[in-house]
Amino acid sequence: MTECTQTSFEFPACKSRKIEADFKGGDITSDGGSLLLRQVDRRLGLTRELNRRLTDPRCQGRCEHEQRDLLRQRIYGLALGYEDLNDHDHLRHDLGLQTATDRDRALASSPTLCRWENRADRQTAWIVNEIMVEQCIRSFKRPPEELILDFDATDDPVHGKQEGRFFHGYYDGYCFLPLYVFCGSQLLVAYLRPSNIDGAKHAWAILSLLVKRLRQAWPHVRIIMRADSGFCRWRMLRWCEDHKVGYIIGIARNSRLNAMVSDLMDQAREQYEQTGEKQRVFGWIEYAAYTWDRPRRVIVKAEHNEGGSNPRYVVTNLPGDPQQLYDQVYCARGDMENRIKEQQLDLFAGRTSCSKWWPNQFRLLLSSLAYVLVESLRRLALKATELARAQCGTIRLKLLKIGAVVMRNTRRIRFHLSSACPYQQVFFLVAHRLARE
Repeated sequence: MTECTQTSFEFPACKSRKIEADFKGGDITSDGGSLLLRQVDRRLGLTRELNRRLTDPRCQGRCEHEQRDLLRQRIYGLALGYEDLNDHDHLRHDLGLQTATDRDRALASSPTLCRWENRADRQTAWIVNEIMVEQCIRSFKRPPEELILDFDATDDPVHGKQEGRFFHGYYDGYCFLPLYVFCGSQLLVAYLRPSNIDGAKHAWAILSLLVKRLRQAWPHVRIIMRADSGFCRWRMLRWCEDHKVGYIIGIARNSRLNAMVSDLMDQAREQYEQTGEKQRVFGWIEYAAYTWDRPRRVIVKAEHNEGGSNPRYVVTNLPGDPQQLYDQVYCARGDMENRIKEQQLDLFAGRTSCSKWWPNQFRLLLSSLAYVLVESLRRLALKATELARAQCGTIRLKLLKIGAVVMRNTRRIRFHLSSACPYQQVFFLVAHRLARE
């Protein structure tokens, strides 16, 4: 990039007054809301637990930056919108981020962070996912009656020759195929996978581990697996039945299914022709693909609209009305896709540009940990506010990216936040709620 030696800039005049700008304002941060990240992290004990569980092979007597500080610097940076390691070459001198990470001197440089990320291995990934599950369990004040685990895979496009990248025909490009598991809005698993595999690969093993841990915490909890047709595998369905786990999973359309529901489709078409409005007819059928061990109950949504017939099929072992199960239970999985978008777009889960596999897995998990912090901020401190259902990017813009003058001496650190901030009351409320509980 071309280097500019100019230190001040002039802009068009305002009311006959000359406008000049420079970067000599002193100790000013654009991330005054990083204090809220620090507070919610202290409340959860997230980075403290990570630092305790993750091994650090360095000689501690020669280390200037502790592993705990590296974790906080990287996770807070992602939450604040800094996706690149190179950003930290300047950001390391920001007094706001230094204070949030409990340091009073420069943070780690990008080479230090890069070396740290490249030490990640399989055990690191296992521990981070385990901690995310434990965070979810601790978030419940009393045992829940029912938990719905949402499974979904998405593409993570790559633009180099990273280890494990392959061409994927459906996504029409080179990518990874990470698997996510959510419980409500809380992230349980973020698992990077190569894209030359079945989209449901390892989902069964992950489900088994999650069920075992959740039932260890709450022996009587009802657990339901919810997913799209990419996870409809009869062996996994049978495992759910054998272990008393509910499931509600989509099935891809095929000619045999369409033939079995022709009466329902004719009924929907006739109603559409009479009313001119979209019609939906629901029902049950018993269905088994050729490879299945036995028939299973399938919800049928026979829909007809101006585009013609649009049937949908969902296999489930849950009791109830088919329309209620489809509309209120199965379709609710769409909210999980919004959570994945938050990770991919707002928290840079797709920044997997390392040449090696495990550092890319670690980057995905660092993004996931940033999501845990922001989601916890939303869940714990933004109830009944205008930001109660805001996306991570909106929360960052309105609560975290606040300009502040930072004054630091031997006795105190004072943040003078912008007087023109339009969300002052929400900020104070969040800080109060996080400090109170």
